[in-house]
Amino acid sequence: MRKINNILVTGGAGFIGSNFIHYLFGEKEFSGKVINLDNLSYAGNLQNLAAITAQWLGKRYFFEKADICDFENVRNIMVKYDIDTIVHFAAESHVDRSIYGPKSFMQINIMGTFNLLEVVRDLWNNRNDVLFHHISTDEVYGSLGDTGFFYETTPYNPNSPYSASKASSDFLVKAYNNTYNLPVTISNCSNNYGPYQFPEKMIPLMILNILDNEPLPVYGDGKNIRDWIYVDDHNAAVWAIITNGQTGATYNVGGNCEMQNIDLVNLLCEKIACINGKSGDEYKKLIRYVKDRPGHDRRYAINCSKIMQELNWQPRVNFEQGIGKTIDWYMNNQAWVTDIKTGEYMNWISQNYNDRR
Repeated sequence: MRKINNILVTGGAGFIGSNFIHYLFGEKEFSGKVINLDNLSYAGNLQNLAAITAQWLGKRYFFEKADICDFENVRNIMVKYDIDTIVHFAAESHVDRSIYGPKSFMQINIMGTFNLLEVVRDLWNNRNDVLFHHISTDEVYGSLGDTGFFYETTPYNPNSPYSASKASSDFLVKAYNNTYNLPVTISNCSNNYGPYQFPEKMIPLMILNILDNEPLPVYGDGKNIRDWIYVDDHNAAVWAIITNGQTGATYNVGGNCEMQNIDLVNLLCEKIACINGKSGDEYKKLIRYVKDRPGHDRRYAINCSKIMQELNWQPRVNFEQGIGKTIDWYMNNQAWVTDIKTGEYMNWISQNYNDRR
């Protein structure tokens, strides 16, 4: 097992990054320091880490507000904390926004990753006790037909500006491993869900709209299929990779839970209706089929046999359990929800985003 002392988590105030930091502080095999580097863009929220901050700030947890594109600042942070491991979550991640404003995706996802790689190439200089782990997505593989799965060997075929920017960053990470012998690993994960997810994404958007009796926009015929994984299972996979994964390797991470979008929306309606003592049909009346988005991939499905066999990882939270936990979290954290909804970006969504959908 690889020893980790000081781990830098980029994008640690975001959805998956903050959940990963929570995971680290619950991991008995890790006793090192966690440095959260985040520029606190619209989706970054330090409230996600309030409990960690209260207990560990200045002891084992440190926060640095910084832009991953700022070479000198990132380099100084790396030196200050003697970082030996980077888990790189920081990214622009919403497909819809990449369609309407791709420039920031190119800057952050490609140039930001390049900048981090240059920093560690400069500082680590042929060390083999360090690791750069890059978080990526199954969307880089493109769209599947009715059958088949994405494997680590599946050719890349990105169809949106977002997935193209992530594919580019994946290739950069691989190139730095091959050219400079930089110790890296990559994980390509399916759709995450769980606590702290910003409500531009499908599951929290639908949950909150149901609770507010707002329309539930569903693209096209609603039969696009995604593979869903609970965020804690994803973070357990990342931990397995950074501690026991093979340097230079890519690992697919999936939840073995394929579901059509319309089936997911109907399920959320039924579950929330049950909690509120209502009929699911009352909420299903809110469903609105809207114009499909450009380049909308039809189906994703991950084969994750490699990580299961090599690292003894498997998803442990089934969808019934995970979606129940997720609904409960949003219903029981109204202060967090209210703060998010009153933010500048959510105001923009309410004025523009639903119409575009």
